[in-house]
Amino acid sequence: MHIPDGFLSAGTWVPGWIVSVGGLGLCIKRVSSILKDKMVPLMGVVSAFVFAAQMLNFPVIGGTSGHLLGGALAAVLLGPCAGAIVIAVVLTVQCIIFQDGGLMALGVNVFNMSFIGAFLGYYIYRFIKSVLRGNAGILAGAAIAAWLSVVAASSFCALELAVSGISPLRVALPAMAGVHALIGIGEALITCFVLSFVLKVRPDLLYNE
Repeated sequence: MHIPDGFLSAGTWVPGWIVSVGGLGLCIKRVSSILKDKMVPLMGVVSAFVFAAQMLNFPVIGGTSGHLLGGALAAVLLGPCAGAIVIAVVLTVQCIIFQDGGLMALGVNVFNMSFIGAFLGYYIYRFIKSVLRGNAGILAGAAIAAWLSVVAASSFCALELAVSGISPLRVALPAMAGVHALIGIGEALITCFVLSFVLKVRPDLLYNE
């Protein structure tokens, strides 16, 4: 889902940069106003974990593979604004150092994987948690949020490729959403595994505002 340079038209990647830079500015302002002592080290730990986890791919089908995106997980632990910042930092490091995704396409990649992952994931998680109480609600909400955030991010990616004239939406959308529906299962399992551990040892680390 890391779109390389040359795949997006200027009419797609320029607005992507504008939206992502503006969104990150608002997130930084929000996080700085609610910053707590535990949030700074936790942001560092989550960043390191997501960065390491994204380097490990798991096989899907037909020679394809997937890896953790981490947007929903980061949002559950840190809140949507801090979670979006964390994923954006990870994506930027991967882009600049490892050439994983293009520099011009970075704004779009941040929008897809950071903002959609963190914000969509968090509000789906919060809704399900409000309906199903206790740890079961937390884990069920996080799992569904993780899966849906991956499918939604891949669908936006397909739309952006179609708008840029790379592939018709009728081809790109089923291909991207279909594969990432399977990748989302891995995302949900990893998210639940991490949160199950956190709930056992430090349940106070979960974002609760």
